[in-house]
Order: sequence, then structure tokens, then C-alpha cells
Amino acid sequence: MSAAPRLLDVNVDMGESFGRWRLGDDAALMPYISSANIACGFHAGDPTTMRETVGHAVAHGLQIGAHVALPDLLGFGRRRMAVGAEELRDYCLFQLGALRAFVEAEGGELGHVKPHGALYVMCSADPELAGAVAAAIAETDLSLDFLLLNTDTNAAVGAHGVRLVPEAFADLEYEADGSLIIERAKRPWDPERVAARALRVAEEGLVETRGGVLATEAPTVCLHGDAPNAVATARAVHARLEAAGVRVTRLREVLASRCPPASVADGPPR
Repeated sequence: MSAAPRLLDVNVDMGESFGRWRLGDDAALMPYISSANIACGFHAGDPTTMRETVGHAVAHGLQIGAHVALPDLLGFGRRRMAVGAEELRDYCLFQLGALRAFVEAEGGELGHVKPHGALYVMCSADPELAGAVAAAIAETDLSLDFLLLNTDTNAAVGAHGVRLVPEAFADLEYEADGSLIIERAKRPWDPERVAARALRVAEEGLVETRGGVLATEAPTVCLHGDAPNAVATARAVHARLEAAGVRVTRLREVLASRCPPASVADGPPR
């Protein structure tokens, strides 16, 4: 009997245009990925962009996630803000409700939540803020998974009955301590280097850092749709994974194929 294929989710931040200002080519990216994190209006995205992006994601069979952010259109959500836990819970609940309405209108289903930019870094380092996002998820739908860099805030998230899922980044640098180096404006990376990094996550459970490597149990790898060569990069990642026998598939299917990994075992059953 042949072994079951290895699975990996590839998620991309999408729907980040606003009004007449266009960013990225989401439709061209979608054939090469399995999950879409869609901006909800706070760092980017407007109602029409949200509906269009959701519609394309549903048509391509992608898992849809809410890409919640700080209210920072001018800084594209990549600037830190002084925000309390209760404020953040309400910011996220507002964004979740907006995107969920478009997902349901387009006949889709919301599957996960992922903070954007500065909020992602803040939540990864602060259990209180991570717990605030989890509280908004719990008030919306406990079946939604919560994506973050690592599981250091697992207790705060799990206290709300929400499952925390770690992810890896193929097109961002890591510091030696495992923290991410956020690019204010996404620069192009060599697609083959990104593909090799994604494959290493799938095959070895390792990501490169400045000065070494870091172990990860991440079932999903993130790429950035606002990179100038995002489509070429996604195409290269998909080709490298599939050639190595790693099937690109939606996050929930990857999680269901595991037994489950220790990093997400403390969450509610699915």
C-alpha cells in the first residue's frame, strides 16, 4: 500500500486593494495556493474588493480567512498602535462580521482568522492581545482557527475555546530568536529560494533564521500577495512542492490529516 501524500497549505494575504488603488493580482495567484487571507477594511480592502476577492476564492475552492488588522489605512497596517484588549476585540469582531457577510453572500464558508502586519507581531508577543482576538473569534464562530507565528500564546487563545495554529513564512526573514522581520514595503524574493524554503518546512519541519534554523510544526506556509513578483513566486512554490510529492491543499484538510500535532491538540475538537 502506498503512503498517504504529504500535505501542506499555502496561504496568501489578499484583497488588499482599496477604491481605485490596486495592489497585487489575486486572481492570477489563486490557482497556485490553497487558502486566502482576505483584508477586512482596516488596513486595506473595501466592500467591492472584499466581495470580488471572496467570489474568486470560492470559485477556486480556497479556504477563506479573515485578515484582521489595526485601523491603519495610511500605514497599511504595518505600524504599531497603542490599543487595549477590549478595543482590539471589538475591532476584530467588526471585521469578522463584515467579511463573514460577504463569504455567506457568495456561498462560501469562513475557515480561519489571521492578524495582519503589526497586529500579527503584537499578538505573537502579547498573550493579552492574542486573547482579545480569540475572544472575537469565540463570539463569531468557535470552528474558526487562529493563525499565528508560534504557540507561545496558546494558553490565552485556548482559554476562549479557540484553536491556535502555527504557520511558517517562506518569503520573510526570521531573527535568530524566531521573530519575524516585517518589511514595510514587500520586496521581491528569488522564487526558487522561496520554493526551497517552503519545501523545507514540508519535508524537514525547519525554517531558516539569521544564524541558524528553527523547528516548526506549521501545517501552513504564508506567501505575500503584495510582492512585486508574487505570481511567479507562488507558481514556483506550487511546482516545487508538487514535484516533491507534497500536495497543496486547504488548511483544514491538512489539520484533519494529522493526528493532530501537539501544537494544536489543546484546541476544541473539529
